[in-house]
Amino acid sequence: MHVETKYAKAGDIHVAYQTIGQGQVDLVYVPGIFTHVEWQWEEPSYAAYLRDLGRFSRLIMFDPRGLGLSDRSVNLPTLEQQIDDVQAVMDAVGSESAYIYGVSQGGLMAMLFAATHPSRTRGLILYGAYPTARAADDFPWGRSPEWLAEYSRQLDDEWGTGAFAAQVAPTRSEDDSFRRWWGRLERFAAGPGNALAFARMNMDTDVRPILGAISAPALILQRRGDTYRAAAIAGYLAKHIPGARLVELPGIDHLPYVGNSGAVVREIEAFVTGAAPVPRVDVDRELATVVFIDIVGSTERLASIGDSRWTELLDRFLALVRAELAAQHGREIDTAGDGILARFDGPARAVRYALAISASVDKLDLRVRAGIHTGELYSSGDDVRGIAVHMAARVAAAATPGQVLTSSTVRDLVAGSGLIFEDQGEYELKGLDGKWHLFAASEP
Repeated sequence: MHVETKYAKAGDIHVAYQTIGQGQVDLVYVPGIFTHVEWQWEEPSYAAYLRDLGRFSRLIMFDPRGLGLSDRSVNLPTLEQQIDDVQAVMDAVGSESAYIYGVSQGGLMAMLFAATHPSRTRGLILYGAYPTARAADDFPWGRSPEWLAEYSRQLDDEWGTGAFAAQVAPTRSEDDSFRRWWGRLERFAAGPGNALAFARMNMDTDVRPILGAISAPALILQRRGDTYRAAAIAGYLAKHIPGARLVELPGIDHLPYVGNSGAVVREIEAFVTGAAPVPRVDVDRELATVVFIDIVGSTERLASIGDSRWTELLDRFLALVRAELAAQHGREIDTAGDGILARFDGPARAVRYALAISASVDKLDLRVRAGIHTGELYSSGDDVRGIAVHMAARVAAAATPGQVLTSSTVRDLVAGSGLIFEDQGEYELKGLDGKWHLFAASEP
C-alpha cells in the first residue's frame, strides 16, 4: 500500500505527515518516540492496524519535529512546540477538529493538546499512556530513579539494536524479523542522543495538574497485563480526566498493533463513530498559561515625575510589552493600571515573554515582577476569568523586584526548554488554600 508523505509547516519547521481513509471523522495519531511514517508500513501488523483505523476515519499520522522524517531541531522541542505540530498538520489537511489519539509517550502531547485546544478536540483517546514518568507518594506506579537511570543507559548504549522490542512487545521478542524491523525503526526515528534527550524530557514532564481541564469526551485504553506500563496508571487517568471511560483489554504487549490489535481498534471505532457530540456552552473552558506583570514602585514613581510624564512612560511600557507579546504569540487579557495580564497557549513562551520584559524595561528605568501559572480559564465574550488569573496575580505579588516566579505546574510542563527554575520553597498565597511551591525562572 503506497501512502504519500507530505510536509506541513509549523513556523520554520517541516512536519512529515500522511493520511489514509475516507471516514467522516478525523483521527490524529500522536506517536511516542518510536516513529517513522514510512517505515511503519514495512511491519505487517503495524500496517494492518493502521488500515483498520482508516476504515472508519480519516487517519492523520505524523512524525513530531525532531523525529522520523520531520526536521531535526537544533534545540530539543518542548511539549508545547510539539502540539504546534499537531495544529500544523490538522491545518494542512483542512481538519477543524479531530479525535486525538495518544499512544504511550504520545499521550503527554495528546492530553496537553486536548486541554489547550478544546475547540479542535472532538474526543481524546489514550492507549498505554501516563501523566508523569516518575514515581511519587501520590503516584506510586511511576518509575523509580533506578529504573530511569537504567533506561537512560540502555538508550545511550543499545539504541538501534532492537533491544527495546522485548520490553514493548514481549510476545514478538523471539521473532527475528520483528526485532530487525524494530531495530531499524529505532534508527530511523532518531539518533541515540536525540532519543535520550526526548526520553529525559518526558521523564521531567508532569501533566497531572492539567488533567481536570480536559473537557472533551475521553477513552482510556490499557491492557491488563501490560509488562511495560502499570495498568493502574490508566485507572488514575480515568479518575482524574472528567467523564473519562476506562476500558481494560486482555494481553501483555504494550504496542497496540502487537497482540490482539483488533480489540483496540474496535473500542476506538465504537468511541469515534458512536460518541455523542461535545456539548457547546456559552462559557468556553480551556487550559492556558497566564502571566501577570506588575511595575514595582509605580506609586512612588508617579509622585516623583508627575502625571504627564508618568502617562508617557506607561505608554512606552505598554508598547514594549505588547511588541514582545506579539513576538511570543501571546494575547492580552487586561491592562490593570500599572501592569498587564496576558495569556499563552504554551508555558515556555510565557516564561520567555516575562523574562524578556524583565530584562528590557531597564531601558525605561523601570523594574517589574512577574507571576506565571498554567490552569483553566473561562471566557465568555471579552470576559476572561478562572483560578489561573488569580493564581498568576498572587504569584507575582510574592516575587521580588526583577524576579519571574512560576508555579510548579509551569515548571513541570516545560521540560526540555532549557529554562532554569530555582526552587523558592512553599508560599501561602492570599485567597488560595494550602501552600504553593514556587520557582524563580531564568535563562542560561
